[in-house]
Amino acid sequence: MTMTTPTQSEIDARLAQLGKLKAAIGQAIVGQNEVVEQLLIGLLAGGHCLIEGVPGLGKTLLVRTLGQALHLEFRRVQFTPDLMPSDILGTEVLEEDHGTGHRSFRFQPGPVFTNLFLADELNRTPPKTQAALLEAMQEHTVSYAGVTHKLNEPFFVLATQNPLEQAGTYPLPEAQLDRFLLNIRVGYPTAEEERAILVATTGSGIGAVPQVMVGEDIVALQKWVRDVYVGESLLTWITDLVRATRPSAEAPKAVQDYVRWGAGPRAGQALVLAAKARALLSGRLAATREDVVALAAPVLRHRILLSFAAEAERKTADDVVAALIAALPAPRAD
Repeated sequence: MTMTTPTQSEIDARLAQLGKLKAAIGQAIVGQNEVVEQLLIGLLAGGHCLIEGVPGLGKTLLVRTLGQALHLEFRRVQFTPDLMPSDILGTEVLEEDHGTGHRSFRFQPGPVFTNLFLADELNRTPPKTQAALLEAMQEHTVSYAGVTHKLNEPFFVLATQNPLEQAGTYPLPEAQLDRFLLNIRVGYPTAEEERAILVATTGSGIGAVPQVMVGEDIVALQKWVRDVYVGESLLTWITDLVRATRPSAEAPKAVQDYVRWGAGPRAGQALVLAAKARALLSGRLAATREDVVALAAPVLRHRILLSFAAEAERKTADDVVAALIAALPAPRAD
């Protein structure tokens, strides 16, 4: 692949657009700066994001606001226990030609045929319906009745889910979790942020979110992300980090004690792309160790299967990732 290096003025212009996008999101979302940054990183890297948090923290509002700020087609589906795959993918309808009387089936596309697809409370629906998104997320196609239909480009799935301790939820299968580039955790706001939320949402000053970017802008930024430089030593360190999540005699102690199943090669791909996207978002054309450290947990937390010992000792995947980063030496600068 031939690298096309953008000029500094082009970089500044695109980054200014991203700044306007952040500002537009900030009109509706109070705080959550890290969450917004990770969502934009997923967008720039061309991946899908799983947003997790207890109800009422603004997960759906965040995604809907992003959809309003981007000049892209946006669809939202509320996932419920009775939702069927055809409610997402589409179905065939029988049509009759009134002139000839000939009948034929026509495929009626479902809401997944869009640019930005919000799967709201994805873990509220059974595995059969969850799995309906697998092909769409990986291949950007939908197969129905032996025919493959291409999805619109760009195509992003932004899914929200409540913690599995909540009643009436179905854990996502590992194969589907692995298709999400990032697992973004939304925490409780600070006292000041919560007060600002009350002021912003109970008055009459809520305005429309402006549209600040179009599909061509996103596609251009995604191409630039691919061209961001990653040094050999950093690439080796990312490889070592991902491989160290897999239990073995040589694995770090935290992995041997608390991990049943480690991350696959797709985790390394996700970590490289996410680090590149974070670098570009910061106005840099080279990824650094800090980019990897900042995104290691969002990339790996949903790809590590913890053991019963971890649950008993209240250890989380983030604890394991932190132990891995501490155990593996930092790479030297290239």
